[in-house]
Amino acid sequence: MPDRPTEIAETGRPEIEVEDLHRLVLQSLDDDQAVEVVSIPLAGKSNIADHMVIASGRSTRQVASMATKLADRIKQQFGRIARIEGLPAADWVLIDADDVIVHLFRPEVRNFYNLERMWAFGDEADRSAAVRG
Repeated sequence: MPDRPTEIAETGRPEIEVEDLHRLVLQSLDDDQAVEVVSIPLAGKSNIADHMVIASGRSTRQVASMATKLADRIKQQFGRIARIEGLPAADWVLIDADDVIVHLFRPEVRNFYNLERMWAFGDEADRSAAVRG
């Protein structure tokens, strides 16, 4: 039984597990030397996930490696199978772990799509506080 009270999020999963998953994603990207990692809180703003994490790799090889390792770590720690899209080209890879969605880009592709701006919802202060890296 957890030390902290468990609140059930709208997704039906314990809130503690969502935050643990979010921490795992951020730690995995840090371990794999992702650059310009941004975490955008979506809870209460969108029902697709509680967090969206956007990061870059320096090459398609690094992007593919980060995505594969992250999916493996999620499976090992949480028993979840994260869905991955875009792995063959590895210019833009999407990892959907239900409560946390991760976008991994090569820098040029990330600049072109500019997802951070699209998902900012006008909360410039919130977004700035979520920037890591």
